[in-house]
Amino acid sequence: MSLVSVLGMAFIDHTARAQGFAIVRDTEIENTIRAYSVPLFEAAGLDLNSIRIRLVKDNSLNAFVAGGQNIFLNTGLLTRSDNAGQIIGVLAHEIGHIAGGHLSRIHEGLRNASTQSIVAMILGTAAAIVAGSAEGVSGALIGSQALGQRAIFKYTQGMEQAADQAGVKILDRTGQSSQGLLEFLQILKKQSSLYAVSSDPYASTHPLTQDRISFLGNHIQKSPFSKVPTPKQFRSMHARMRGKLNGYVDDPHRTLNHYSAEDKRIEARYARAYAFMKLHDVKNALSIINQLIDESPKDPFFYELKGDVLKDAGEIRGAIKAYKQAIKILPWAALIRISLARVQLELNDPNLDDAVLKNIREALRYENEIPAAWRQLATIHGRRGETSKASLALAEEAMLRGDIGRAKKNVRRALESLPKGTPEYIRALDIDNELAQAKAAEDS
Repeated sequence: MSLVSVLGMAFIDHTARAQGFAIVRDTEIENTIRAYSVPLFEAAGLDLNSIRIRLVKDNSLNAFVAGGQNIFLNTGLLTRSDNAGQIIGVLAHEIGHIAGGHLSRIHEGLRNASTQSIVAMILGTAAAIVAGSAEGVSGALIGSQALGQRAIFKYTQGMEQAADQAGVKILDRTGQSSQGLLEFLQILKKQSSLYAVSSDPYASTHPLTQDRISFLGNHIQKSPFSKVPTPKQFRSMHARMRGKLNGYVDDPHRTLNHYSAEDKRIEARYARAYAFMKLHDVKNALSIINQLIDESPKDPFFYELKGDVLKDAGEIRGAIKAYKQAIKILPWAALIRISLARVQLELNDPNLDDAVLKNIREALRYENEIPAAWRQLATIHGRRGETSKASLALAEEAMLRGDIGRAKKNVRRALESLPKGTPEYIRALDIDNELAQAKAAEDS
Protein backbone atom coordinates (compact mmCIF):
# COMPACT_ATOMS: atom_id res chain seq x y z
CA MET A 1 0.00 0.00 0.00
CA SER A 2 1.47 3.31 -0.97
CA LEU A 3 1.13 6.77 0.49
CA VAL A 4 0.60 8.46 -2.85
CA SER A 5 -2.71 9.31 -4.41
CA VAL A 6 -3.74 6.08 -6.10
CA LEU A 7 -1.36 3.19 -6.18
CA GLY A 8 -2.73 -0.28 -6.53
CA MET A 9 -3.75 -1.48 -3.13
CA ALA A 10 -4.91 1.74 -1.66
CA PHE A 11 -6.04 5.23 -2.33
CA ILE A 12 -5.25 7.65 0.48
CA ASP A 13 -7.00 10.95 0.24
CA HIS A 14 -4.62 13.85 0.79
CA THR A 15 -7.39 16.26 1.74
CA ALA A 16 -8.35 13.90 4.50
CA ARG A 17 -4.75 13.62 5.61
CA ALA A 18 -4.49 17.38 5.85
CA GLN A 19 -7.43 17.29 8.25
CA GLY A 20 -5.60 14.84 10.48
CA PHE A 21 -6.83 11.55 9.14
CA ALA A 22 -6.56 9.45 6.01
CA ILE A 23 -9.16 7.46 4.11
CA VAL A 24 -7.67 4.21 2.84
CA ARG A 25 -9.23 2.56 -0.19
CA ASP A 26 -8.54 -1.06 -0.98
CA THR A 27 -10.68 -3.38 -3.07
CA GLU A 28 -9.77 -6.61 -1.30
CA ILE A 29 -10.33 -5.29 2.23
CA GLU A 30 -13.57 -3.57 1.25
CA ASN A 31 -14.73 -6.84 -0.34
CA THR A 32 -13.95 -8.64 2.91
CA ILE A 33 -15.92 -6.19 5.05
CA ARG A 34 -18.76 -6.25 2.54
CA ALA A 35 -18.85 -10.05 2.72
CA TYR A 36 -19.17 -9.76 6.49
CA SER A 37 -21.81 -7.02 6.19
CA VAL A 38 -24.15 -8.22 3.46
CA PRO A 39 -25.87 -10.99 5.50
CA LEU A 40 -26.23 -8.55 8.40
CA PHE A 41 -27.84 -5.86 6.28
CA GLU A 42 -30.16 -8.43 4.71
CA ALA A 43 -31.18 -9.71 8.15
CA ALA A 44 -31.83 -6.13 9.27
CA GLY A 45 -34.01 -5.48 6.20
CA LEU A 46 -31.79 -2.66 4.97
CA ASP A 47 -30.92 -1.64 1.43
CA LEU A 48 -27.82 -3.44 0.22
CA ASN A 49 -27.18 -1.09 -2.69
CA SER A 50 -26.32 1.86 -0.48
CA ILE A 51 -23.62 0.14 1.57
CA ARG A 52 -20.23 1.86 1.39
CA ILE A 53 -17.23 0.72 3.37
CA ARG A 54 -14.50 3.19 4.22
CA LEU A 55 -11.29 2.58 6.16
CA VAL A 56 -9.84 5.29 8.36
CA LYS A 57 -6.08 5.02 8.80
CA ASP A 58 -5.93 5.19 12.58
CA ASN A 59 -4.62 2.70 15.10
CA SER A 60 -7.38 3.25 17.66
CA LEU A 61 -10.33 0.90 18.12
CA ASN A 62 -13.16 2.70 16.42
CA ALA A 63 -16.08 2.05 14.07
CA PHE A 64 -19.19 3.97 13.17
CA VAL A 65 -21.98 4.22 10.62
CA ALA A 66 -22.95 7.63 9.28
CA GLY A 67 -24.51 9.37 6.30
CA GLY A 68 -26.96 6.62 5.49
CA GLN A 69 -25.28 3.21 5.31
CA ASN A 70 -21.62 4.26 5.22
CA ILE A 71 -19.54 1.97 7.38
CA PHE A 72 -16.32 3.50 8.72
CA LEU A 73 -13.74 1.23 10.33
CA ASN A 74 -10.39 2.22 11.75
CA THR A 75 -7.49 0.15 10.50
CA GLY A 76 -6.57 -0.37 14.17
CA LEU A 77 -9.85 -2.15 14.76
CA LEU A 78 -9.05 -4.59 11.97
CA THR A 79 -5.40 -5.22 12.79
CA ARG A 80 -6.05 -5.62 16.52
CA SER A 81 -9.01 -7.97 16.14
CA ASP A 82 -8.34 -11.61 16.90
CA ASN A 83 -10.88 -13.06 14.51
CA ALA A 84 -13.56 -12.24 11.94
CA GLY A 85 -16.31 -12.84 14.50
CA GLN A 86 -15.24 -9.76 16.46
CA ILE A 87 -15.50 -7.52 13.41
CA ILE A 88 -18.82 -9.08 12.44
CA GLY A 89 -20.10 -8.43 15.97
CA VAL A 90 -19.08 -4.75 15.79
CA LEU A 91 -20.76 -4.44 12.40
CA ALA A 92 -23.95 -6.01 13.75
CA HIS A 93 -23.96 -3.51 16.63
CA GLU A 94 -23.49 -0.53 14.31
CA ILE A 95 -26.18 -1.81 11.96
CA GLY A 96 -28.37 -2.13 15.04
CA HIS A 97 -28.09 1.65 15.45
CA ILE A 98 -29.35 2.13 11.89
CA ALA A 99 -32.15 -0.41 12.24
CA GLY A 100 -33.22 1.27 15.48
CA GLY A 101 -33.31 4.72 13.92
CA HIS A 102 -30.89 6.02 16.55
CA LEU A 103 -28.94 8.11 14.11
CA SER A 104 -31.67 9.04 11.66
CA ARG A 105 -31.22 12.78 12.03
CA ILE A 106 -27.51 12.54 11.72
CA HIS A 107 -27.80 10.28 8.71
CA GLU A 108 -30.17 12.69 7.03
CA GLY A 109 -27.89 15.60 7.71
CA LEU A 110 -24.82 13.80 6.43
CA ARG A 111 -26.38 11.88 3.56
CA ASN A 112 -24.84 14.06 0.89
CA ALA A 113 -21.73 15.09 2.76
CA SER A 114 -18.29 14.16 1.51
CA THR A 115 -16.56 11.20 3.09
CA GLN A 116 -13.89 13.51 4.46
CA SER A 117 -16.49 15.79 6.05
CA ILE A 118 -18.31 12.91 7.71
CA VAL A 119 -15.12 11.49 9.17
CA ALA A 120 -13.87 14.92 10.23
CA MET A 121 -17.05 15.58 12.18
CA ILE A 122 -17.22 12.15 13.78
CA LEU A 123 -13.57 12.05 14.77
CA GLY A 124 -13.64 15.65 15.93
CA THR A 125 -16.64 14.93 18.11
CA ALA A 126 -15.10 11.72 19.46
CA ALA A 127 -11.86 13.52 20.31
CA ALA A 128 -13.78 16.22 22.16
CA ILE A 129 -15.73 13.60 24.10
CA VAL A 130 -12.49 11.86 25.08
CA ALA A 131 -11.15 15.22 26.28
CA GLY A 132 -14.38 15.91 28.16
CA SER A 133 -14.87 19.23 26.38
CA ALA A 134 -18.39 20.39 25.55
CA GLU A 135 -16.90 23.36 23.70
CA GLY A 136 -14.75 20.96 21.72
CA VAL A 137 -17.82 18.99 20.68
CA SER A 138 -19.50 22.15 19.45
CA GLY A 139 -16.35 23.22 17.67
CA ALA A 140 -15.99 19.87 15.93
CA LEU A 141 -19.57 20.01 14.76
CA ILE A 142 -19.66 23.65 13.69
CA GLY A 143 -16.10 23.83 12.38
CA SER A 144 -16.43 20.88 10.03
CA GLN A 145 -17.44 22.32 6.65
CA ALA A 146 -19.88 19.72 5.45
CA LEU A 147 -23.50 19.28 4.51
CA GLY A 148 -25.43 18.61 7.69
CA GLN A 149 -22.42 19.23 9.86
CA ARG A 150 -24.46 20.63 12.75
CA ALA A 151 -26.10 17.30 13.50
CA ILE A 152 -25.05 16.26 17.00
CA PHE A 153 -23.49 12.82 17.29
CA LYS A 154 -24.43 11.56 20.71
CA TYR A 155 -24.73 8.10 22.14
CA THR A 156 -26.55 7.19 25.28
CA GLN A 157 -26.23 4.06 27.32
CA GLY A 158 -29.81 3.23 26.42
CA MET A 159 -29.05 3.45 22.71
CA GLU A 160 -25.98 1.31 23.12
CA GLN A 161 -27.94 -1.36 24.91
CA ALA A 162 -30.65 -1.18 22.28
CA ALA A 163 -28.03 -1.53 19.53
CA ASP A 164 -26.61 -4.58 21.31
CA GLN A 165 -30.09 -6.10 21.48
CA ALA A 166 -30.70 -5.39 17.80
CA GLY A 167 -27.22 -6.64 16.91
CA VAL A 168 -27.65 -10.06 18.54
CA LYS A 169 -31.04 -10.48 16.86
CA ILE A 170 -29.42 -9.72 13.52
CA LEU A 171 -26.65 -12.22 14.24
CA ASP A 172 -29.19 -14.87 15.26
CA ARG A 173 -31.12 -14.34 12.02
CA THR A 174 -27.92 -15.01 10.08
CA GLY A 175 -27.14 -18.08 12.16
CA GLN A 176 -23.95 -16.51 13.56
CA SER A 177 -22.60 -16.36 17.10
CA SER A 178 -22.59 -13.18 19.21
CA GLN A 179 -19.40 -14.33 20.91
CA GLY A 180 -17.29 -11.97 18.80
CA LEU A 181 -19.19 -8.89 19.98
CA LEU A 182 -18.79 -9.97 23.60
CA GLU A 183 -15.06 -10.53 23.08
CA PHE A 184 -14.70 -7.08 21.59
CA LEU A 185 -16.46 -5.38 24.50
CA GLN A 186 -14.28 -7.33 26.92
CA ILE A 187 -11.18 -6.09 25.08
CA LEU A 188 -12.45 -2.53 25.35
CA LYS A 189 -13.27 -2.94 29.04
CA LYS A 190 -9.81 -4.29 29.76
CA GLN A 191 -8.16 -1.50 27.83
CA SER A 192 -10.31 1.20 29.39
CA SER A 193 -9.34 0.00 32.85
CA LEU A 194 -5.70 0.67 32.05
CA TYR A 195 -6.29 4.39 31.51
CA ALA A 196 -8.15 7.00 33.51
CA VAL A 197 -9.44 8.33 30.22
CA SER A 198 -9.66 5.91 27.34
CA SER A 199 -7.52 6.71 24.33
CA ASP A 200 -9.93 4.96 22.01
CA PRO A 201 -12.86 7.02 20.73
CA TYR A 202 -15.06 3.94 20.46
CA ALA A 203 -14.99 3.42 24.20
CA SER A 204 -15.98 7.03 24.78
CA THR A 205 -18.72 7.34 22.18
CA HIS A 206 -20.06 3.85 22.93
CA PRO A 207 -20.25 3.80 26.76
CA LEU A 208 -19.29 0.46 28.25
CA THR A 209 -21.35 -0.89 31.10
CA GLN A 210 -21.37 -4.15 32.95
CA ASP A 211 -25.05 -4.42 32.02
CA ARG A 212 -24.11 -4.58 28.34
CA ILE A 213 -21.52 -7.29 28.93
CA SER A 214 -23.91 -9.23 31.15
CA PHE A 215 -26.65 -9.01 28.53
CA LEU A 216 -24.37 -10.45 25.88
CA GLY A 217 -23.18 -13.19 28.18
CA ASN A 218 -26.76 -14.20 28.96
CA HIS A 219 -27.71 -14.15 25.29
CA ILE A 220 -24.79 -16.38 24.36
CA GLN A 221 -25.87 -18.91 26.97
CA LYS A 222 -29.36 -19.07 25.43
CA SER A 223 -28.74 -18.66 21.71
CA PRO A 224 -28.66 -21.87 19.63
CA PHE A 225 -26.00 -20.25 17.42
CA SER A 226 -23.48 -19.34 20.12
CA LYS A 227 -21.14 -22.22 19.36
CA VAL A 228 -21.45 -21.93 15.59
CA PRO A 229 -17.90 -21.38 14.26
CA THR A 230 -17.08 -18.51 11.97
CA PRO A 231 -17.31 -19.64 8.33
CA LYS A 232 -14.00 -20.98 7.07
CA GLN A 233 -13.83 -18.49 4.21
CA PHE A 234 -14.25 -15.62 6.66
CA ARG A 235 -11.34 -16.90 8.75
CA SER A 236 -9.00 -16.97 5.74
CA MET A 237 -10.24 -13.58 4.50
CA HIS A 238 -9.63 -12.08 7.93
CA ALA A 239 -6.11 -13.47 8.11
CA ARG A 240 -5.25 -12.03 4.69
CA MET A 241 -6.75 -8.68 5.60
CA ARG A 242 -4.73 -8.45 8.82
CA GLY A 243 -1.51 -9.45 7.06
CA LYS A 244 -2.09 -6.91 4.32
CA LEU A 245 -2.90 -4.08 6.72
CA ASN A 246 -0.06 -4.91 9.09
CA GLY A 247 2.34 -4.84 6.17
CA TYR A 248 1.07 -1.39 5.28
CA VAL A 249 0.55 0.38 8.62
CA ASP A 250 3.45 -1.05 10.65
CA ASP A 251 7.14 -0.28 10.48
CA PRO A 252 8.56 -2.61 7.80
CA HIS A 253 11.36 -3.91 10.03
CA ARG A 254 8.87 -4.71 12.77
CA THR A 255 6.68 -6.46 10.18
CA LEU A 256 9.60 -8.61 9.04
CA ASN A 257 10.38 -9.52 12.63
CA HIS A 258 6.78 -10.41 13.35
CA TYR A 259 6.27 -12.41 10.15
CA SER A 260 9.48 -14.40 9.88
CA ALA A 261 10.77 -15.83 6.62
CA GLU A 262 9.95 -19.31 7.93
CA ASP A 263 6.24 -18.41 8.16
CA LYS A 264 4.73 -19.67 4.89
CA ARG A 265 1.13 -18.64 5.58
CA ILE A 266 -0.37 -16.46 2.86
CA GLU A 267 -1.01 -13.62 5.28
CA ALA A 268 2.63 -13.74 6.44
CA ARG A 269 4.01 -13.62 2.93
CA TYR A 270 1.53 -10.89 2.07
CA ALA A 271 2.76 -8.79 4.99
CA ARG A 272 6.43 -9.38 4.12
CA ALA A 273 5.84 -8.39 0.49
CA TYR A 274 4.40 -5.06 1.60
CA ALA A 275 7.27 -4.57 4.06
CA PHE A 276 9.84 -5.18 1.32
CA MET A 277 7.97 -2.80 -0.98
CA LYS A 278 8.13 -0.08 1.69
CA LEU A 279 11.88 -0.77 2.00
CA HIS A 280 12.20 -0.51 -1.81
CA ASP A 281 13.54 -4.05 -1.86
CA VAL A 282 12.07 -4.94 -5.23
CA LYS A 283 13.88 -8.26 -5.56
CA ASN A 284 12.51 -9.78 -2.34
CA ALA A 285 9.06 -8.27 -2.81
CA LEU A 286 8.73 -9.69 -6.33
CA SER A 287 10.10 -13.05 -5.23
CA ILE A 288 7.26 -13.44 -2.72
CA ILE A 289 4.61 -12.07 -5.07
CA ASN A 290 5.60 -14.33 -7.95
CA GLN A 291 5.42 -17.34 -5.62
CA LEU A 292 1.91 -16.30 -4.58
CA ILE A 293 0.88 -15.86 -8.22
CA ASP A 294 2.29 -19.27 -9.14
CA GLU A 295 0.19 -20.81 -6.37
CA SER A 296 -2.96 -18.77 -7.13
CA PRO A 297 -2.80 -17.57 -10.75
CA LYS A 298 -6.42 -16.34 -10.68
CA ASP A 299 -6.05 -14.13 -7.60
CA PRO A 300 -6.36 -10.51 -8.87
CA PHE A 301 -4.92 -8.95 -5.74
CA PHE A 302 -1.54 -10.60 -6.13
CA TYR A 303 -1.27 -9.07 -9.61
CA GLU A 304 -2.38 -5.75 -8.16
CA LEU A 305 0.42 -5.90 -5.59
CA LYS A 306 2.89 -6.79 -8.33
CA GLY A 307 1.75 -3.69 -10.20
CA ASP A 308 2.30 -1.61 -7.07
CA VAL A 309 5.86 -2.90 -6.60
CA LEU A 310 6.81 -2.43 -10.25
CA LYS A 311 5.30 1.04 -10.29
CA ASP A 312 7.34 1.99 -7.22
CA ALA A 313 10.44 0.65 -8.97
CA GLY A 314 9.78 2.79 -12.04
CA GLU A 315 9.03 -0.24 -14.21
CA ILE A 316 5.90 1.35 -15.66
CA ARG A 317 5.25 -1.03 -18.53
CA GLY A 318 5.61 -4.02 -16.22
CA ALA A 319 3.17 -2.38 -13.82
CA ILE A 320 0.69 -1.82 -16.67
CA LYS A 321 0.88 -5.50 -17.59
CA ALA A 322 0.27 -6.58 -13.98
CA TYR A 323 -2.68 -4.23 -13.47
CA LYS A 324 -4.22 -5.35 -16.75
CA GLN A 325 -4.05 -8.96 -15.59
CA ALA A 326 -5.76 -8.03 -12.32
CA ILE A 327 -8.55 -6.23 -14.21
CA LYS A 328 -8.95 -9.19 -16.57
CA ILE A 329 -9.78 -11.31 -13.53
CA LEU A 330 -11.78 -8.63 -11.71
CA PRO A 331 -13.13 -6.20 -14.35
CA TRP A 332 -15.38 -4.29 -11.94
CA ALA A 333 -12.50 -3.31 -9.62
CA ALA A 334 -12.67 0.46 -10.04
CA LEU A 335 -9.67 1.18 -7.82
CA ILE A 336 -7.41 -1.14 -9.81
CA ARG A 337 -8.57 0.50 -13.05
CA ILE A 338 -7.59 3.86 -11.59
CA SER A 339 -4.17 2.46 -10.67
CA LEU A 340 -3.80 1.32 -14.28
CA ALA A 341 -4.89 4.71 -15.60
CA ARG A 342 -2.38 6.42 -13.32
CA VAL A 343 0.62 4.49 -14.61
CA GLN A 344 -0.58 4.87 -18.20
CA LEU A 345 -0.71 8.63 -17.68
CA GLU A 346 2.84 8.59 -16.33
CA LEU A 347 4.10 7.42 -19.72
CA ASN A 348 2.79 10.71 -21.12
CA ASP A 349 1.95 8.98 -24.40
CA PRO A 350 -0.97 10.59 -26.31
CA ASN A 351 -1.50 7.25 -28.06
CA LEU A 352 -2.66 5.84 -24.73
CA ASP A 353 -5.22 8.58 -24.07
CA ASP A 354 -8.11 6.53 -25.47
CA ALA A 355 -7.17 3.55 -23.29
CA VAL A 356 -6.84 5.79 -20.24
CA LEU A 357 -10.20 7.40 -20.94
CA LYS A 358 -11.83 3.98 -21.28
CA ASN A 359 -10.39 2.82 -17.95
CA ILE A 360 -11.50 5.95 -16.15
CA ARG A 361 -15.02 5.80 -17.56
CA GLU A 362 -15.30 2.13 -16.66
CA ALA A 363 -14.08 2.87 -13.14
CA LEU A 364 -16.62 5.67 -12.73
CA ARG A 365 -19.36 3.45 -14.09
CA TYR A 366 -18.74 1.02 -11.25
CA GLU A 367 -18.03 3.68 -8.62
CA ASN A 368 -18.33 7.43 -9.21
CA GLU A 369 -17.02 8.59 -5.82
CA ILE A 370 -13.28 8.24 -6.42
CA PRO A 371 -11.73 11.74 -6.38
CA ALA A 372 -8.58 10.60 -8.18
CA ALA A 373 -10.66 9.25 -11.09
CA TRP A 374 -12.19 12.68 -11.70
CA ARG A 375 -8.73 14.27 -11.46
CA GLN A 376 -7.45 11.83 -14.09
CA LEU A 377 -10.47 12.53 -16.29
CA ALA A 378 -9.73 16.26 -16.02
CA THR A 379 -6.13 15.56 -17.10
CA ILE A 380 -7.24 13.69 -20.22
CA HIS A 381 -9.79 16.37 -21.18
CA GLY A 382 -7.14 19.03 -20.59
CA ARG A 383 -4.72 17.25 -22.93
CA ARG A 384 -7.41 17.27 -25.58
CA GLY A 385 -8.18 20.94 -25.12
CA GLU A 386 -11.63 20.15 -23.73
CA THR A 387 -11.38 22.75 -20.98
CA SER A 388 -15.08 22.85 -20.12
CA LYS A 389 -15.20 19.08 -19.55
CA ALA A 390 -11.97 19.33 -17.57
CA SER A 391 -13.52 22.00 -15.35
CA LEU A 392 -16.58 19.83 -14.77
CA ALA A 393 -14.40 16.86 -13.78
CA LEU A 394 -12.45 19.08 -11.37
CA ALA A 395 -15.75 20.24 -9.85
CA GLU A 396 -16.73 16.61 -9.29
CA GLU A 397 -13.40 15.95 -7.60
CA ALA A 398 -13.71 19.03 -5.39
CA MET A 399 -17.21 18.02 -4.29
CA LEU A 400 -15.97 14.61 -3.22
CA ARG A 401 -13.11 16.17 -1.28
CA GLY A 402 -15.43 18.64 0.44
CA ASP A 403 -13.63 21.60 -1.18
CA ILE A 404 -16.69 23.78 -1.76
CA GLY A 405 -14.76 26.85 -2.92
CA ARG A 406 -12.89 24.99 -5.63
CA ALA A 407 -16.08 23.19 -6.68
CA LYS A 408 -17.87 26.53 -7.16
CA LYS A 409 -15.02 27.98 -9.20
CA ASN A 410 -14.82 25.01 -11.56
CA VAL A 411 -18.54 24.48 -12.02
CA ARG A 412 -18.93 28.15 -13.00
CA ARG A 413 -16.18 27.74 -15.58
CA ALA A 414 -17.94 24.65 -16.93
CA LEU A 415 -21.33 26.39 -17.17
CA GLU A 416 -19.81 29.30 -19.08
CA SER A 417 -18.58 27.12 -21.93
CA LEU A 418 -20.52 23.84 -21.99
CA PRO A 419 -23.22 23.62 -24.69
CA LYS A 420 -26.64 24.04 -23.08
CA GLY A 421 -28.79 20.92 -22.95
CA THR A 422 -25.88 18.47 -23.09
CA PRO A 423 -25.53 15.82 -20.36
CA GLU A 424 -22.42 17.59 -19.13
CA TYR A 425 -24.24 20.92 -18.88
CA ILE A 426 -27.14 19.34 -16.98
CA ARG A 427 -24.71 17.69 -14.57
CA ALA A 428 -22.97 21.04 -14.01
CA LEU A 429 -26.36 22.57 -13.19
CA ASP A 430 -26.99 19.77 -10.70
CA ILE A 431 -23.68 20.47 -8.96
CA ASP A 432 -24.43 24.19 -8.92
CA ASN A 433 -27.81 23.49 -7.31
CA GLU A 434 -26.22 21.19 -4.71
CA LEU A 435 -23.77 23.94 -3.82
CA ALA A 436 -26.57 26.49 -3.53
CA GLN A 437 -28.52 24.16 -1.23
CA ALA A 438 -25.44 23.62 0.90
CA LYS A 439 -24.96 27.38 1.21
CA ALA A 440 -28.61 27.85 2.16
CA ALA A 441 -28.35 25.10 4.79
CA GLU A 442 -25.22 26.70 6.20
CA ASP A 443 -26.86 30.14 6.35
CA SER A 444 -29.90 28.75 8.13
